[in-house]
Amino acid sequence: MTHFTGLCCVHGNDCAVAIAEHISGSIENFATLMNQKAHELNLKHTHFVTPHGLDDDNHYTTAYELAILTDYALKNEKFKEIVSTKTTTISINGYPRTISNTNELLGNLNGVYGVKTGFTFNAGRCLVSCCNQNGMDIIVVVLGADTKNQRTRDSINVIHYIYDNFEYVDITNYVQESFAKYKSYYEPNVHLYKTTTFPKIELAKLKDNSFPLKSNTSHLLNTKFYCLSSLSGKLKSHDKIGSMALYYDDKILCSVDIILTNQLDHNSWHYYFWKIFKEYRQNF
Repeated sequence: MTHFTGLCCVHGNDCAVAIAEHISGSIENFATLMNQKAHELNLKHTHFVTPHGLDDDNHYTTAYELAILTDYALKNEKFKEIVSTKTTTISINGYPRTISNTNELLGNLNGVYGVKTGFTFNAGRCLVSCCNQNGMDIIVVVLGADTKNQRTRDSINVIHYIYDNFEYVDITNYVQESFAKYKSYYEPNVHLYKTTTFPKIELAKLKDNSFPLKSNTSHLLNTKFYCLSSLSGKLKSHDKIGSMALYYDDKILCSVDIILTNQLDHNSWHYYFWKIFKEYRQNF
């Protein structure tokens, strides 16, 4: 744990090598594990060669994918605890040593609780920050700054801009109202094939109930529904028969399954009776 603290708090390249060799036996083997994790996280523009990130043409990433990687890492409570530590005392060869986090925003800007500084001659001054104000978590990535002061100023400006201009919007009521309108149209008008059972549909549970949107722009929300136009008795209760897509300013926020909640009769005599009756009425 001492090595990990030294890596995350003071950017110790020697700690990165020690961790890599302890886990995988070599830097190369550890890079293979890192690239496997990047693939699992669908980071298409990230490739690792070393554990410390010193300049290499084949070692690269993007600001966006660093944010994805940070979000994943922060789910680990021990990682989150270490990167939020301003100062700590560790033991080296039996002697205590106090180390301070190189993240200049930690303890100096409200809500900041990590994450990591970085520097190489090619990458410039870099800082990945996580912050929570008023219940809204954000991750800000600044790369390629010429100086530490510029890195700090840009990070603070971006953090202030986000909290001044964005808010979490609970989309639950909007989604429910939109679906209720669609449901009132769909259920009585869907074509029934070899069944006369009146279908009942519901939305699956939302995975996310709120999204960070620009303030006072909830009018840009809209929904689109995609559902089977014909239902038959082959369908079972709880089968997926469509989906609802929620858009914000023409960009999709989420998609939710539409579920059939009742079993439809199959090839019942009711179906044939009503089919014959309807044909009879049409002819007379």
